[in-house]
Amino acid sequence: MPAAQQSPAKSSAAGLAPERSLTQRMDALKRANEIRTRRARLKRDLKAGRAQVHGLLLDPPDYLLTAKVFDLLLAVPKYGRVKVNRILTHCRISPSKTIGGLSERQRNELVSYLRR
Repeated sequence: MPAAQQSPAKSSAAGLAPERSLTQRMDALKRANEIRTRRARLKRDLKAGRAQVHGLLLDPPDYLLTAKVFDLLLAVPKYGRVKVNRILTHCRISPSKTIGGLSERQRNELVSYLRR
């Protein structure tokens, strides 16, 4: 049978996620919205100078681990796309790297570069 005509039972064996109940989906949506809200508040605090990016990079809260380093740096005053790309290139960090995915070397190099 061609892949496009497989029954749902066979496609789940092919590595697709199992069906979730409505309650599970609503819980996941609630968690995702809470994370988005907390990140938006944090970005506003960064822009206003109420939060420091150094501490967030060295000891990130749980809701920030899956955020992109690029997006976090863009929230810092006076940091635009060009400057953020230059910083990430200098520190050998991919623009798609998440904060939780940074190695200790990358994390320390980035923080020391930003403190200059």
